[in-house]
Amino acid sequence: MSSSDERFPSVPETALDDGGWVCTDETVETVFQLPGTKVEGATLVYGDERAREAAQEYGGLDQRWRFFFATKLSFSPPLSPGVGPAMILPSVRSEANRTFKSELRDRGFESISRGRRERIRVDSGDRAKLTQYRATLPLDDHDTTLPITGWVGVWHGDGFRIGAGAYPEQPIAEILDIEAPPEILTKTSRAYRDELLDLIRAVA
Repeated sequence: MSSSDERFPSVPETALDDGGWVCTDETVETVFQLPGTKVEGATLVYGDERAREAAQEYGGLDQRWRFFFATKLSFSPPLSPGVGPAMILPSVRSEANRTFKSELRDRGFESISRGRRERIRVDSGDRAKLTQYRATLPLDDHDTTLPITGWVGVWHGDGFRIGAGAYPEQPIAEILDIEAPPEILTKTSRAYRDELLDLIRAVA
């Protein structure tokens, strides 16, 4: 559906293939309301299936270690001529961050806290404002905890876009205490961060 449905954002297949990303969900829903206008978000959710399968094989745990989502917003009815993007951007950012925190809670994460903010330039040339999050997930079967870092990016160019995701703060092999792990389980948080920001930049 997403390949031909213009309501959805696009993410280059090359970027997704390089990271082992697989689309796990597609949704279209009303994300919030503005006076007289319904704001609809069409969202694609991806999971890193390569890391998931490797961790299950070598560490005995089936866990989605990384996720990424991209959202394209539309307005029904369209915004009136007197309402510019800059006027509603704060509301969009607020709702995007609220939704991301809700997503973390739904996935079982705890101790969710907001971190620093940054700005990046996305591939379209527009500037996105990023907000950092940290959280933890108890892995009871392994008597350990998964610490993650997440980022939420929001910008306006050819419409509003949201890109967000989360990744482990340390190599998966260390979290699961895996001896002689494959390379995919030894990636650092810096490598994961760079990959996530590249994906966010590529959302169109």
